[in-house]
Amino acid sequence: MAGVKPTRIPGRWREGFALDYHTVSSTYLGDDEYGHPMFDTKRSELGELLYQLKYRSDTSAIAAMVDAAAGFLAQWKPGVEIVVPVPPSRHDRKLQPVLVLASALCDRLGIPLADCITRTKEVPELKNVYDYNERLQLISDAYAVDTTQVSGHRVLLFDDLYRSGATMDTIASLLLDRGAAEVFALAVTRTRSKS
Repeated sequence: MAGVKPTRIPGRWREGFALDYHTVSSTYLGDDEYGHPMFDTKRSELGELLYQLKYRSDTSAIAAMVDAAAGFLAQWKPGVEIVVPVPPSRHDRKLQPVLVLASALCDRLGIPLADCITRTKEVPELKNVYDYNERLQLISDAYAVDTTQVSGHRVLLFDDLYRSGATMDTIASLLLDRGAAEVFALAVTRTRSKS
């Protein structure tokens, strides 16, 4: 099982955690022949596993991340009844890490996956948008929830990578406004910056 170093993540949930930081360090090495910056990036154990799954489609990384998440949840004991994954930001990925991980986690925990959040409009990837308020504006009214799946339930809102929390916070608010009893949040990793 991959080691965890949980950190609290702020948002409109009762309590939320990321299991570890995504990167340990990143050192600028200079620019390549095309003028693109190059970095020597060291990732945490979970960060490397997530990187391998997300960018190398290495499904062998799934079990260790699910083991880590399930182990943490067993200690945390939030008493959640369903898992709601944050919708993927990119539709062109053949393998969607957040959905694959959430599904495997549900199988491990023996609780349902509630894939109940849908996009109501296209949203650009937020990883290059650094202003939190601009992020919120871009995702305003971008999601809808199927209330029949969440009403009265204790929900675990799950994401693979927590950055500023704008998307998770927006969805948590929507879940609570639409009848979820309580929302807890869990991300596999988080970036070091708040942007």
